[in-house]
Amino acid sequence: METSSGHFVPRWVTSSLRQESAHLPRASSQGLLRVRFTSFPSQDVPGCTHVHPRTSWAQTAQKTDVGGESTGTSINHSQTLLQRLQELLRQGNASDVVLRVQAAGTDEVRVFHAHRLLLGLHSELFRELLSNQSEVVLQEPRDGAAVFDKFIRYLYCGELIVLLAQAIPLHRLATKYGVSSLQRGVADYMRAHLAGGAGPAVGWYHYAVSTGDEALRQSCLQFLAWNLSAVAGSAEWGAVSPELLAQLLPRSDLVLQDELELFHALEAWLGRARPPPAVAERALRSIRYPMIPPAQLFQLQARSAALARHGPAVADLLLQAYQFHAASPLHYAKFFDVNGSSFLPRNYLAPAWGAPWVINNPARDDRSTSFQTQLGPSGHDSGRRVTWNVLFSPRWLPVSLRPVYADAAGTALPLARPEDGRPRLVVTPASSGGDAAGVSFQKTVLVGTRQHGRLLVRHAYSFHQSSEEAGDFLAHADLQRRNSEYLVENALHLHLIVKPVYHPLIRTPK
Repeated sequence: METSSGHFVPRWVTSSLRQESAHLPRASSQGLLRVRFTSFPSQDVPGCTHVHPRTSWAQTAQKTDVGGESTGTSINHSQTLLQRLQELLRQGNASDVVLRVQAAGTDEVRVFHAHRLLLGLHSELFRELLSNQSEVVLQEPRDGAAVFDKFIRYLYCGELIVLLAQAIPLHRLATKYGVSSLQRGVADYMRAHLAGGAGPAVGWYHYAVSTGDEALRQSCLQFLAWNLSAVAGSAEWGAVSPELLAQLLPRSDLVLQDELELFHALEAWLGRARPPPAVAERALRSIRYPMIPPAQLFQLQARSAALARHGPAVADLLLQAYQFHAASPLHYAKFFDVNGSSFLPRNYLAPAWGAPWVINNPARDDRSTSFQTQLGPSGHDSGRRVTWNVLFSPRWLPVSLRPVYADAAGTALPLARPEDGRPRLVVTPASSGGDAAGVSFQKTVLVGTRQHGRLLVRHAYSFHQSSEEAGDFLAHADLQRRNSEYLVENALHLHLIVKPVYHPLIRTPK
C-alpha cells in the first residue's frame, strides 16, 4: 500500500491496524492522538533520565451518546502499540531501509534495519535521504555512533535513557536530524542536572555556544558563577576557554571565598593556557584589587609569577587599591570615583562578609540568628563591624491571606491553611548609627545542595538595597517534603552575605 505522501506501508501493517481499529469506538473530529514529550528521573539507573512520550489515547469515546450513555469508555492500547514498535525495531520485520552508521576515523560500521515511514515521521532529513534509496551510509563522530542505537530507538518508541556523557552526542544527533522533541528533552535534562551540580558545566557551555543554544549557555554560565570555587578547584577549570573566562570575570555574582582566591585561580589558568599577552592582561585587569587587603597585595607583588610577567599592565590598579585602603572611603571619594565595579564586593564566603546558617527541620517553626560583617572593604574599616539579625519563618502568610473578623460578634473567617504560607527571610541591622554614612548594604542569600559529597549553590536570592527581605525567597520550595531538592538531610543550608555598596550620591568633583 502506498500513502498519499508516496511512502510505502507494508500490507501486514495496514492489516494489523484494521484489526485493532475494529475494536475501538469511532473517533470524533476532536478525538486525535496527542503526544507530549517529557523527562523524569530513572528508577533503574542512578544519574539517568528517561525521555519518553506521555500518550493520551482514546479520547475518541468521550462525550458520545451510545445506547443512551452520557459518557463513553476510554480504551487505551498505547502500551501494546509501543511494545509492538519495539519488537518491530528489534527484529527488523518488514524493514525497507538500511542505515550504515560509520564512526568517523574508523572502519567500524553499525547496521540498522529500519522503516522509512517511521523515520520520516520524525525527521525531514531522513524523509529526504530515503525518498529514492533504500540504503544510506551515515558518517557520525565516534560518540554519536556509539549512541545511535538509542537515537533510533527513540524514533520508534519515544523513550530512551540518558547518561551524563551521552547528553551532548544525543543532542547533536537530534539537532542534525531535526528531531525537535528529543532536542528539547535532552536540553531540559542538561539544565536540570546543572541545577543539581551533576553536569559538566564547562563542557556543556562550550557545546551550547557552538550550537547557539542560548538557554543552555545561560544556565551553564549561572551555575559556573554560583559555584566558581568548586569549579576552579576541579579538572574542568583547565578546559575554560578565554571567551568563557571573559564572561565570568566581570560578574559581581561570583561566589568564592574572597578576591584572592579568584586571583590564584586566574594565575593557575594563565599558567596552563598560556594565552596571548593581551588576553592575560585583560583578565588580570578584571581582578578587583581594592577587595584584597594591603598585606596580601604586597605578597602578590613579591611572589606572583603572573604579576612578574604582566605587572606594568595592572600597575595603576594596584596603586588605586593601596590608595583606597590608606584613607577613609569618604575622604578617598573626594578625589576618586568609588562607584565602579572595582569597589563592589562579589559574593564572598569569608567570615568578614557573612555567615553560614543550617536550619534543621525548616518546616517546623520560626528561627532566628545573628552575625557580624565588616563595615566596608577599605582597610580604614577593617576593624569596624555591623551586627545583623535574621528571622526565618517557614509559613509566613501575606496580609491578604490572614483571617479577618466578619462581624461585631467577633466571628472570624476560616483560618488560612499552613500550606498557604510561604518561607520568609528577613535581615535587619541590630542598630542604625552614623558608622554606615555613605554606605548602603546589599543582602544575598545562597541556598546550597549536596552533590557527590560537596555542597554547591543551587540558587541565590538578592535583596534590593532598600529592602530587608527577598520577595521571591524559596517561593516554589516545598519544605514539608523530606526529599525536597532544597534540603540536604532534611536541613536547609543557607549562606548569608552582606555587601557594602558606596552611596551613588558620592561623585568625583569636576
